[in-house]
Amino acid sequence: MEKLNQIVSEIDAFVWGVPLLVLIIFCGILLSCRTGFIQLRKLGKALMYMLKDEENSSGEVSSFAALCTALSATVGTGNIVGVATAIAAGGPGALFWMEIAAFLGMSTKYAEGLLAIKYRVKAADGSILGGPFYYIENGLGKKYKWLAKLFALFGLLAGLLGIGTITQINGITSAANGFFDPDAIYTVQILGQTVTWTTVLAGLLITVCVALIIIGGIQRIATVSEIVVPVMIVFYVGSCLMIIFGHITEIPSAIVTVMQSAFGIRPLAGGITGSAIIMLSMRNGISRGIFSNEAGLGSAPIAAAAAKTKEPVRQGLVTMTGTFIDTILVCTMTGLAIVMAGSYEKDLAGVQITTDAFCYGLPFPERISSFLLMLCLAVFAFTTILGWNYYSERCLSYLVGESNPKITAIYRWIYIAAVFIGPYLTVEAVWNIADIFNGLMALPNVAALICLSGVVSKETKDYLERLKNGEIK
Repeated sequence: MEKLNQIVSEIDAFVWGVPLLVLIIFCGILLSCRTGFIQLRKLGKALMYMLKDEENSSGEVSSFAALCTALSATVGTGNIVGVATAIAAGGPGALFWMEIAAFLGMSTKYAEGLLAIKYRVKAADGSILGGPFYYIENGLGKKYKWLAKLFALFGLLAGLLGIGTITQINGITSAANGFFDPDAIYTVQILGQTVTWTTVLAGLLITVCVALIIIGGIQRIATVSEIVVPVMIVFYVGSCLMIIFGHITEIPSAIVTVMQSAFGIRPLAGGITGSAIIMLSMRNGISRGIFSNEAGLGSAPIAAAAAKTKEPVRQGLVTMTGTFIDTILVCTMTGLAIVMAGSYEKDLAGVQITTDAFCYGLPFPERISSFLLMLCLAVFAFTTILGWNYYSERCLSYLVGESNPKITAIYRWIYIAAVFIGPYLTVEAVWNIADIFNGLMALPNVAALICLSGVVSKETKDYLERLKNGEIK
């Protein structure tokens, strides 16, 4: 198992090497410039559109429901565990690079949402289909259909073996263990390894709940997400704000620590200094940031394509708010709490780091603080499992050529099985596998976004001109 973990880790380091990081950052810079930094100019309007449906529009769900479906898949373990692992591996500076990736990623998400609406199609059964595979095929041309197929394959594997299932259920059971049985007193032997009964029971409970919801498809997933996601985000951000304002005098010191680490001024454990720190912080911050907000991965436009709208730019603006909420809001809160508590410097891993920060910062007994975090993590991760099931099913439909009820039903049971076995895999291997598939998804999607940046620029200028002239309500 140790040898396998080493191999997976090496593949992860190769996939998330300098070329991919440069490509993603370049894409964000290019789209920011070609849209006139729309993430700054139109953030207020984007937030307004997020809450107001468009009149006389076509689609399957409201823009807000589409956003909540996307957020259900993005606001998950990446915001709680991912931030912790990024800071633990790359130092506090990883938080800075997460913010940079998110700022540029907002323009990337904008372009994804815009293109998803512009190039979406209607299936024979009346359902709306869209996402990177369609804007690659219809935007770049039929000769690039192989690239669209490649994206769909990577998206399918990411949902089944990475970000959609294993990392999420693993995060839930780890948090449950930390609360109910931190000393692993009640254990059982499964597949040759010792696991706690908490892991077994939590895994079974989540698996059953997932099975009951995903059978209903996008409508049921959207309904659950529209109710649960906003409530839990407000609850989690409120908890983090309580930590930050409760230790407000420590914020300047935490910000200095983050900036020093980001630019190699503050050495990491083991004597790592200079450019090595910068690269380590950048790799962990950008990769974990993308894992969290999925800007550039091409997942969010699959949900955005189902939105009831006839204006690509409008949905692009709504889609980009997902990155703002996910990373600039939620991840920042988590990261500051961890840095102020110094939890990343302790001999802790994964969710234990964030739990330590919550116990340090919240004005409650440790037991209550730990329970609050476990509850947030469980709900976030659970909705992520639901959202990624929808994404991966759309990828499957594109690969097989059309929506096939029998194939879809079989896949759903395979997906449920992946959720079931997720708790019994090691944390390091789980996160590395997820990172690999994220990177492989990003390659064809980012390449398409760069090639279609001219379309994004033209659509943006046209919409803003019509908006200025009063042609759009």
